[in-house]
Amino acid sequence: MTTLELQKMANEVRKSIVTGVHSAKAGHPGGSLSAADLFTYLYFEEMNIDPKNPTDPDRDRFVLSKGHTAPGYYAAMAHRGYFPVEEMVTLRHIGSHLQGHPCMQHLPGVDMSSGSLGQGISAAVGMALSGKMDGKSYHVYTLLGDGEIQEGQVWEAAMFAGHRKLDNLTVIVDNNGLQIDGNIADVCSPYPIDKKFEAFNFYVINVADGNDMEQLAAAFAEAKTVKDKPVAIIMKTVKGKGVSFMENQASWHGTAPNDEQYAIAMADLEKVGEALCQK
Repeated sequence: MTTLELQKMANEVRKSIVTGVHSAKAGHPGGSLSAADLFTYLYFEEMNIDPKNPTDPDRDRFVLSKGHTAPGYYAAMAHRGYFPVEEMVTLRHIGSHLQGHPCMQHLPGVDMSSGSLGQGISAAVGMALSGKMDGKSYHVYTLLGDGEIQEGQVWEAAMFAGHRKLDNLTVIVDNNGLQIDGNIADVCSPYPIDKKFEAFNFYVINVADGNDMEQLAAAFAEAKTVKDKPVAIIMKTVKGKGVSFMENQASWHGTAPNDEQYAIAMADLEKVGEALCQK
């Protein structure tokens, strides 16, 4: 896809995020929206996957370590063809395969159940090690939240990945600067994030704007050149990106929009879409 096509798709993913969370009357829109461009880039450009064959043993793997941002994950999967986009309105409903956190037993294409923060990266590291031991060529990607990396288990996994030189692993950190209790620097600062991963023998790529498709493309292209080290992509993003009243507001970490707010959010995203169509 072209950069413009990816931008348009990311906007559609954002619409589906807002629609799903509004329908559920619960969920996590802020971090889903900040990572919408990343989800889109991975699923439409980066990863070797086939929605018609979600258990292909040679497929690339993705683990959503910050599992609460499942609405963004599901939206990208839906638009990629894993299930009908219309099913986003069943998010968090009883009987739906779109649980509040990703569940591999409920939704084909989900490579690992997640939600307990800190655990997803450990699963991803295990997948990467397995690939190395089996001589497989698949790549493993995992997305962490910047608040999530306050968890000690993250650094145990990172230490192991660096020690074992897992160059088939790419760790992405969504650095939107906010967690449920506020600014990450005030709650329990993980900064400097890049230096920490470097200390664990990662090759680190800083992305100044993780909501910019061209910058994401450049980062993943650079990551492909790395040998004998896992890669950490630290991307600076805007929490609630694309919805005017949600942007950079910690209060939208885990809050669903009411009917009036939903209408405003969808109007915001429609304007973004119209602007992209003019390009």
